[in-house]
Amino acid sequence: MTEQDRQHTSAHGFPVGLEMHVAYPAFQVSLTLVSTTQLRFAIEEGPFARTETVDIEVVPLGNSIFAVSWQEASGATVTNVQDFDRDLVFSFATMPDGRFMRMTGRMAITQSADRLADDRPHRNKRLVLDAMTSLFQRHDASAVERLYAPDYIQHNPDIPQGREALRALVEALPEHVYYEPGMVIADENLVAIHGRIRGWTEEPQIVVDIFRVEHGLLAEHWDVLQNEVPVTIDGGVSMFDPHEGARRAIPESA
Repeated sequence: MTEQDRQHTSAHGFPVGLEMHVAYPAFQVSLTLVSTTQLRFAIEEGPFARTETVDIEVVPLGNSIFAVSWQEASGATVTNVQDFDRDLVFSFATMPDGRFMRMTGRMAITQSADRLADDRPHRNKRLVLDAMTSLFQRHDASAVERLYAPDYIQHNPDIPQGREALRALVEALPEHVYYEPGMVIADENLVAIHGRIRGWTEEPQIVVDIFRVEHGLLAEHWDVLQNEVPVTIDGGVSMFDPHEGARRAIPESA
């Protein structure tokens, strides 16, 4: 394996081609992720104003977070921790005169990456599975604070708004309420899960829950429920199969 191949492999998921504007307290900078080995920055105003393309080393830290380090022509050394989940850049720079700077900047994407390489859909699916089984299998009301956003929005008209209302609902569930997850589909920050819940009503129900994920928490929810109808014709297919999710799962490495 060549050095270029090694660096490309180690930087798997780095959003090459992405351009961003980063607002630090003292100045603003535009960053272009030219490749897994080069970055271009442009500072328009202030004492640091200049444009330069630098050689970088990229280290994935997981959860759409990358450590990106380089040395500038002036001798300054910089390490950026780029958090694409929270849209933040944490910068640590040693200046040529020995000064050390710590800065946090809010990023705004101005041009998308050439190729989307994002593990958020996989993580968001795990988040939704954790929530549905914690609340509606194990009846663990304490999981609400861990998994749901403080300003959680609920689109089911029979359930009051907010995280505290959801916690109260789970605490009051009868023991016989039990949820079975099936197929899960995720795209960017949206997740849909197909499942069956028993004990919610007199008849088992098939439900599709849709969640919006924000900053690693469940921020909004929609659902559609229907009473389960048994198969009545030869060759008919049931409305729900608890193994459907496993058959349609996408490998984590895909």
